[in-house]
Amino acid sequence: MAALPSQTDEPPDDGGPVSFAGDALLRATAEAWIDGLARERRMAGNTCEAYARDLHQFLSHLDRRAGTPTIAKLVSLKPRDVRGFMAARRADGLTGRSLMRVLAGIRSFARYLEREGHGGVAALGAVRSPKVERRLPRPLSMESAIAVTRSESRPDDDREPWVLARDAAVIALLYGSGLRISEALGIVRKDAPSPGIDEVRVVGKGGKTRAVPVLPAVSQAVAAYLAACPHPLDPEGPLFVGVKGGPLSPRVVQYAMAALRGALGLPDSATPHALRHSFATHLLARQGELRAIQELLGHASLSTTQLYTRVDADRLMSAFDAAHPRAGRVAAVGPGAPSR
Repeated sequence: MAALPSQTDEPPDDGGPVSFAGDALLRATAEAWIDGLARERRMAGNTCEAYARDLHQFLSHLDRRAGTPTIAKLVSLKPRDVRGFMAARRADGLTGRSLMRVLAGIRSFARYLEREGHGGVAALGAVRSPKVERRLPRPLSMESAIAVTRSESRPDDDREPWVLARDAAVIALLYGSGLRISEALGIVRKDAPSPGIDEVRVVGKGGKTRAVPVLPAVSQAVAAYLAACPHPLDPEGPLFVGVKGGPLSPRVVQYAMAALRGALGLPDSATPHALRHSFATHLLARQGELRAIQELLGHASLSTTQLYTRVDADRLMSAFDAAHPRAGRVAAVGPGAPSR
């Protein structure tokens, strides 16, 4: 058998195929599985490589502890064997999110074994997926969020005025009503917000419809776009259209935000979705009620909305550290520093 990889269990990075530990049948089966992912399921090359690497590491781990892996040995694995591998990968520095992907790759191979008539690997189903720390939203500051919605913030370019008005209206909706891009672009012409109407109905995830508030400034931005738009808009068709009159692509909105980032000196995290995060965070900072914010965002679970409480807590602690007269007391203590 070929020499085992280094202690990190990483296969050689030579651009060639990953070699799997195990007997001839197991190796051939693993290679057929990877080939099927690429050819039949049309998975991206990076995904196939990651799954192959995960299985390589798993089989190498079993090889060191119980000898040459075989399909029969995989079928007879105990949950403690899988947990031991996960613990070893965590010790190597993998996060919960990476471990979850590793387990998903190995389970995919196990399902392939079962489909091919080799039997199921029950141990993999008995092991819980690792808990993943949910990434905190990254909202803009209140000043930055307001700046991107101002018409005077539009960077100078050669696009037509009506296109600039359209982008301004979409961005105003994202921040002013806390919408996802898909929700804003899914609004039909007949449901367009207009002066005097303080809400709009949108279709969110799972096809659920909800009513969201529309600020006067947002209604005015949409009205300015409609007045300038050169295309006839079907009442049942999309409110926001591209330069040729077809449905507006989300990529165009992302491009508009990228241009604003450059014009205003904003970080890369200032994306269209960050405006939705900003909507929720700023409402919470102004004493908005969590359940109400959940309804406005269209979250199925309150736990998703509660992430914003952590963002607000971090903001408050940062403000405390910056403003409290005793916050810098540790740094001030040193040779020659006055005692407090």
